Amino acid sequence: MTTSAISRPGQRERLSMKLPEIDWRLAFALCCIAGVGAMMLYSCASPTPLSWKPWAGPHLMRFGVCFFLMLVLSLIDIRVWFVFSYPLYVLALLLLVAVPVIGHEHLGAKRWLNFGPLSLQPSEIMKVGLVLALARFYHGVSAKDARLSFKLLIPVALIGVPTLLIAKQPDLGTAILIAATGLSIMVLAGLTWRILVLGGLAGLVVAPAFVMFVMQPYQRDRIFTFLHPEQDPTGAGYHILQAKIALGSGGFLGKGFGLGTQSQLNYLPEKHTDFIFATFAEEFGFVGCIALLALYGLTIAIALRIASISHSHFGRLSAAGVTATFALYVVINAAMVVGMAPVVGVPMPLMSYGGTGMVTVMIGFGLVEAVRVHRYAEITSGRGSLLL
Repeated sequence: MTTSAISRPGQRERLSMKLPEIDWRLAFALCCIAGVGAMMLYSCASPTPLSWKPWAGPHLMRFGVCFFLMLVLSLIDIRVWFVFSYPLYVLALLLLVAVPVIGHEHLGAKRWLNFGPLSLQPSEIMKVGLVLALARFYHGVSAKDARLSFKLLIPVALIGVPTLLIAKQPDLGTAILIAATGLSIMVLAGLTWRILVLGGLAGLVVAPAFVMFVMQPYQRDRIFTFLHPEQDPTGAGYHILQAKIALGSGGFLGKGFGLGTQSQLNYLPEKHTDFIFATFAEEFGFVGCIALLALYGLTIAIALRIASISHSHFGRLSAAGVTATFALYVVINAAMVVGMAPVVGVPMPLMSYGGTGMVTVMIGFGLVEAVRVHRYAEITSGRGSLLL
């Protein structure tokens, strides 16, 4: 019987064998989403609509660089990801601790660290670092302990500390995303539903006090505005109301590409970042929104399929964690735009303009592709040695 190249020892490490193992369906789906984003940034360009400047051209260039970075990261053995998971988390945590001390303040928030001409947002590093740290922790935990044990205090601390640091910056949107991602990984690892129910009930009890005494005043305003945006239509409720107008004016089929009045006449705030989904809805309507969300759903389904076929628990959880983060981006942003959630500043991944978020997303999918390429690898020790 002839042994295939992919199953022979050592053959999987050859570059010529790794490249075909990349899931090009996932890569193509990501390109399509970024292409739609560039199209909308071209349409709503300011001050001149239908222009590559100032957003569409740089968006495509950044995506090209990030796409290449994703391909490079996909070739890195998951043993390397495993070994550097805790150090990356610690690095991100130290940077978060440094933000209140030496961070750069912008629009009333300290979220960035400046290194000469470069500006770094440590919370973006934490999005990947937390996924890797939790995946490595659960790799060495039994199924029984993952359901319910005192060992679970460790992942709770891994999630809780950066969540509190990010919320203090203040950056409520990213804090929610970090906490939700961590909880998703705990559930995927086998957390008992009893804890979820008890935690949900405790959250309902604590929520009023948290809103009144912990949240910043502008964050409380966002909550109250979400509940009653019509009470301040020209102030705090302006964003949500204009987004709803854009959604409604798009109707079933939309006004057509380049014909969105809410965005092109600058009635829609943050039309190129947080509210780009409303910009898209006005021009392509209900049908276009369903098609776009289906494309996001396809991307998520492919990534979850990759997670399911990994032979290592670390690979499964890390790929699933990245996918959960991506899915939460989509759900939170879409809910925010249609008025089903408060405005928390979470962008629509790969569509909204901005380099930091795109880099984080593509590094995450580089990890997912690495899990796909090295799906037969079995991590057998604390140092991440592999059976090939």
